[in-house]
Amino acid sequence: MTDVGDEMGSVRWAFRCGSWTPSRSEWLFAARCVQQEEKDRVGKFVFAKDAKSAMAGRLLLRRFVCERMHIPWAQIRLERSSKGKPYLAAPHTVSPDSGVDPLTWSFNISHQGDYAVLAAEKGMQVGVDIMKTSMPGSSSVPEFFRIMTRQFTPYEWSVILSAGSEYQQLAMFYRHWALKESFIKAIGTGLGFNLQRAEFHLSSELLTETSVLRQTRMHLDEEEEEDWVFEECLLDLEHHVAVALGPMKTPPSMHSTSSLPTPVAFTQLSFTDLIASASPLTEEDPAYWMSFQMKTEAPLRQRDSQ
Repeated sequence: MTDVGDEMGSVRWAFRCGSWTPSRSEWLFAARCVQQEEKDRVGKFVFAKDAKSAMAGRLLLRRFVCERMHIPWAQIRLERSSKGKPYLAAPHTVSPDSGVDPLTWSFNISHQGDYAVLAAEKGMQVGVDIMKTSMPGSSSVPEFFRIMTRQFTPYEWSVILSAGSEYQQLAMFYRHWALKESFIKAIGTGLGFNLQRAEFHLSSELLTETSVLRQTRMHLDEEEEEDWVFEECLLDLEHHVAVALGPMKTPPSMHSTSSLPTPVAFTQLSFTDLIASASPLTEEDPAYWMSFQMKTEAPLRQRDSQ
């Protein structure tokens, strides 16, 4: 499968894990194709929904590194930074005839709601976040907003609260949240970042499932940030995705935000696509399937609200 934008150095992939009901052979093969510690981590999730999302995220990462950075599946070693951002730990060198310098790529994943997504970009820092618009389970929308007051600036709250119905306000809340998270994930600072430092000024254009917007601007510490670009789209009516693109610290950025190629939409992958380049790293573990079968799909509250 060739995606639009690959030659320009933009990769945007999505996998709908919410509707994935893995067979025994699929789940056991997927488990063999990720690193042992990641397999163990996925196995510890209480709910099947979370296990599937985490597994899909790891497969997205490995498929990207294998197919776009041209590193054989079995040689890929992914690690997490102290802040949880995935990075390529090995191999540090790529064969000279591959024509690819792995250091020019930045990549990031996110999973929430029904999807796992990956965004990757050549020559720029990238962060991606996906949020599903869903009603808060244990409180009313006004109470939920009250609890979250400190996460947004007064200006952002004015935009959120003027969006219309409670559901539209929630959608606007999650749109802002995805933008903030995409930036934090791109810079890799983790939970210590004060979210009020980054204020978003949205495009007046309507978000749709058929286009990618790139008009939203960020003000950092009350100054408009010229070096960062934000892409926004809907995977479906409930799922917002934000991609943050900013300058790399090292090596020097290959291109500035002013010369970015046309934004590309997310390509939705099937499970067959996910494992197209995969090769097993470990032996089959039948007990892993038995453990997965015993998991409840999702918490009762989540199931009721979907």
